[in-house]
Amino acid sequence: MGYFQTIYSSGLPHRAITVYMYLHDRADRDKSCWPAIPTMARELGMSRSTIKRALNDLVDAGYLKKDCRYRENGSYTSNLYTLL
Repeated sequence: MGYFQTIYSSGLPHRAITVYMYLHDRADRDKSCWPAIPTMARELGMSRSTIKRALNDLVDAGYLKKDCRYRENGSYTSNLYTLL
């Protein structure tokens, strides 16, 4: 099973495993990426609410770190997701 063995045996819902694999596929060498929730929803065929629940599942289980990113003027720009 390789590097997905832990996530497969984690007991997390399928939505969380799917989103984890999506993020893993798009992560850079620092294991970070910043896809938009609507983009993930569209590409995975899930609702935005399901994506948000999956992200929260992954954060709560310790598989993902989520950092809000802001522009210089203080306005919100995106989330940075880092696989742990």
